[in-house]
Amino acid sequence: MITDISQLDPKGTYTYADYLKWQFDEQVELIKGKIYLMSPAPKRMHQNAAGRLSFALRLYFDEKRCEVYDAPFDVRLPIPNKKKPEQIHTVVQPDICVICDPAKLDDDGCMGAPDWVIEITSPRTAKKDFNEKFLLYEQSGVREYWIVQPKEKAINVYVLENDEYQLVDIYESGDVPCQIFPELIVSHERVFRSIQ
Repeated sequence: MITDISQLDPKGTYTYADYLKWQFDEQVELIKGKIYLMSPAPKRMHQNAAGRLSFALRLYFDEKRCEVYDAPFDVRLPIPNKKKPEQIHTVVQPDICVICDPAKLDDDGCMGAPDWVIEITSPRTAKKDFNEKFLLYEQSGVREYWIVQPKEKAINVYVLENDEYQLVDIYESGDVPCQIFPELIVSHERVFRSIQ
């Protein structure tokens, strides 16, 4: 059993089975077997945007088939590993995710791609959200991906077409429509209302 993150090799490759044995305080994600430390507690702007988005989604999906989950919530993505295809090497904790297939849900979280993922950037996570996670979600088949930038008050909306993300728009005001649930429209003003 690993009780301190210093017991791990930062250059090592790990699986979900390894991840389950870790008993330390730090929150981590596992992307293609590599350890990524989660940021310290999110800043107020991040939490405001996350809370307002989560509230809007929960209202919309209430009594519908899809479920909304907020971090920390483990999403295991079975990205193929050439050496050990039977092992899961990727576990992420999206800020918000929507899962419509109940077969993907278990007591440990989600096994497989959510339908929709929303990541809210912070100075420490922006690069990962736009690069590693962007490619990861694209490769695993997440149908829609939003990157919310509190500092810029912008929402980048991507939709999966022919296995590649296409940028729908970067919303800096007005209504932000969800592409895979067209009836769901989020108010940009409401998401960023108390952010100054």
